[in-house]
Amino acid sequence: MLPVLALVGRPNVGKSTLFNALTGTRAALVADFPGLTRDRLYGYATLAGQQSIVIDTGGLTSKSDALSTLIDRQVAYAVAEADVVVLVVEAADGPLPDDHAIVARIRKAGKPAVLAINKSEGREPLQLGAAFYELGLGEPIAISALQGDRLALLATRVLAEMPAAPAEALDETAPPTLAGTRIAIIGRPNVGKSTLVNALVGSKVVITSPRPQTTRNTVRGIVDGPGLQVVLVDTPGLHRPRTALGERLN
Repeated sequence: MLPVLALVGRPNVGKSTLFNALTGTRAALVADFPGLTRDRLYGYATLAGQQSIVIDTGGLTSKSDALSTLIDRQVAYAVAEADVVVLVVEAADGPLPDDHAIVARIRKAGKPAVLAINKSEGREPLQLGAAFYELGLGEPIAISALQGDRLALLATRVLAEMPAAPAEALDETAPPTLAGTRIAIIGRPNVGKSTLVNALVGSKVVITSPRPQTTRNTVRGIVDGPGLQVVLVDTPGLHRPRTALGERLN
């Protein structure tokens, strides 16, 4: 079993950009407004020579509305699955009350954690990190997920916290893939695609809500049966194309 890394933090701190940088993909949607990621998104990364699973998560807030509660639950699932948690914060903000609240959740879960200060372009890493020691997660690492700054250092720190991977996983030259027949679930917004995926998989891998277009990324779930493995791909609702990303998602 490959070690698992979960990326958590407030909305719009760059978790999805970091996910894409670590996995070498564009699987996570990225835009300059909060709340874009909602479901758990899985990918494979090689961290300092060790293959790992990375989980992108939605932003945690102190809000108590229905959608925030569903995102909160998805993050809880990701933290429970993870061997190591990376708390992503934003350089320009300094440590905020929501950051302290997330640290408390990580500690309650008993998970080792690494603190990554994102969007640190043009800033002195040592001076920047000093403000974040109060979060109590050890030495912070100032990174730029967008430019790739100090991601190798982040990978080394994460690897030091991870359990040793099986020898056979270390010998593989290519990242693993989800094996099995792939079936895409498509349709208009709010017709029940995510509910169907969750029912077939047998767990809540996708957020469901009466609100249209709750699903934004493609989300994969696995159905295992005797001699059969099926990968279900949930997709955002199809609609007429528009010009602006915000118009398409709202």
